[in-house]
Amino acid sequence: MTDPTRAVEDRAAAGFTTQYGGQAAGRWAAPGRVNLIGEHTDYNEGFVLPFALPLRTVVAADRQDAEQWTVWSELSGETITFGADDVAEAGRVTGWGAYVAGVVWALREAGHRVPGARLAIASDVPLGSGLSSSAALESAVLAALLDLGGLELPAELQPRLAQRAENVYVGAPTGIMDQSAVIRCCAGHALFLDCRDESVEQIPFDLDAAGLAVLVIDSRAPHRHADGEYAARRRSCEAGASALGVPALRDVGVDQLDTALAQLDDEETRRRVRHVVTEDQRVLDTVALLRAARVRDIGPLLTASHVSMRDDFEITVPEIDTAVEAALAAGALGARMTGGGFGGCVLALIEADRADEVTAAVEAAYAERGFTAPGTVTVLPSPGATRLP
Repeated sequence: MTDPTRAVEDRAAAGFTTQYGGQAAGRWAAPGRVNLIGEHTDYNEGFVLPFALPLRTVVAADRQDAEQWTVWSELSGETITFGADDVAEAGRVTGWGAYVAGVVWALREAGHRVPGARLAIASDVPLGSGLSSSAALESAVLAALLDLGGLELPAELQPRLAQRAENVYVGAPTGIMDQSAVIRCCAGHALFLDCRDESVEQIPFDLDAAGLAVLVIDSRAPHRHADGEYAARRRSCEAGASALGVPALRDVGVDQLDTALAQLDDEETRRRVRHVVTEDQRVLDTVALLRAARVRDIGPLLTASHVSMRDDFEITVPEIDTAVEAALAAGALGARMTGGGFGGCVLALIEADRADEVTAAVEAAYAERGFTAPGTVTVLPSPGATRLP
């Protein structure tokens, strides 16, 4: 057993030694991510602005001669083994191991000779909270296997391969944002990603210099009908784009919005379209402010994003709305739900020295409404996937 109070990289290394004996050849880390702004714009070929978290998944690993992969997980305490037959086609390994097998499968599908390996995994990224724990796992495993095998795969191609592992092998229909953020983010920056052409720009997001921080609040709300509702939102957006005669809602500018909405007969579709079009513009406006080092001024955009998700896209839940309202009442400069909705996390832009005060206000609001106590962590923009010293 590893000690959960130890740093995650040390827990992964200790887990490797306990399970396999000896020392790992190296340790590779990939972070969770939070989306600063730009929700449900990704599959509409729009814009997103995530940043990497200090919470990380770490893989300690070494090669083994057989065409076989053995993986131990700190979280489950399980060790699984799979071979070449199991990665010959998608879906043969299930459960948490599918995310590891999927990376091996995707690399082999892309023509790479993937070395057999022994891996030990530890993580600080909470599961089921919308912070991309699956992308962190895939990306840490990918980094390890690329290094162990001496494989060449440019950084700009790595997110698509990790996404393919999750979409095809695991069968989870994620967009490109999570893997792009987890792999390509830089410390002190947010990643401005164009989801149409996958171009990226590192946008300065120096919270320290501004005396600010981001408080991430895990709502602890159970995800309610998330899969079906997510699919329904996507269908509404596709229907709206089709009715407007554009390839995707990204092609409707905010200056064209009133005209576009007048062409739609269904009120629900109008609301969905309005959210996506205005959310894309909020991303662009946030990027412009950050380029000008006006970090404090993005707060109202974050809050406006939340109102749009609550009223037009209808993807928030009472716990989420309570956390946003309490954080704002306690002095947050802006707050919004982050992630796909129906549960997950809230982020609040706060004065760095007021984290305890805002946290206490959210906890009190939860207690008053009888909700399960939330989890909180204060974060700064952190590096993407990397090999650790």
